[in-house]
Amino acid sequence: MIPLNLRYSRDHEWLTDDEIATVGITAFAADALGDVVFVDLPEVGAVTTAGETCGEIESTKSVSEVYAPADGEIVEVNKALADDPGLINSDPYGAGWLYRVRVTRTPEVLDAAAYAALISPES
Repeated sequence: MIPLNLRYSRDHEWLTDDEIATVGITAFAADALGDVVFVDLPEVGAVTTAGETCGEIESTKSVSEVYAPADGEIVEVNKALADDPGLINSDPYGAGWLYRVRVTRTPEVLDAAAYAALISPES
């Protein structure tokens, strides 16, 4: 189920619609990655630019880059992922969040229906 209250990037990141947005990867992305074993997140204070790499997620299958869905400054990272990166698989929209960013600009993002269409097998 794709949460209706979030916005989505075409790179499979989600974000809340807040001045300080919480960012994570979608369940679709987490499933595609397989079991997550390590997460490299940006430092607090780092500046992100939408569409650019800001971290990596390593799974038993591959290493995937995390792309920033918005411009802004990192204000918090999910420290729990250091000890339990599998939270990304078990709870991608909750405890598996990646970081929080003070948003200065959000480019075009998708609502839940548009993201569902993007990942639909028919598309």
